[in-house]
Amino acid sequence: MPARKKPAAAANGGSAKRPAATRGPAKKKQPAAVETSESIAEQTAAFLKAGNKVEVVQSGISGQPTLAKPRDAGSNRVASAK
Repeated sequence: MPARKKPAAAANGGSAKRPAATRGPAKKKQPAAVETSESIAEQTAAFLKAGNKVEVVQSGISGQPTLAKPRDAGSNRVASAK
């Protein structure tokens, strides 16, 4: 019976060669959330100090304009096709 071949890792001393890295250098880490929160607090304080006011908005209200036509709240009927 012929001898079996050893796997590549075992054949070259037990360590397989790894392919060269293809990625670039790691990106910088984002600033901690604490830094961002502090920045927002500073901006809010400056906004209020300048005499501006914060408007309270009801839950569920969006600042985004809608492109849809307003619906008639009293009508739940589906228009029939003619």
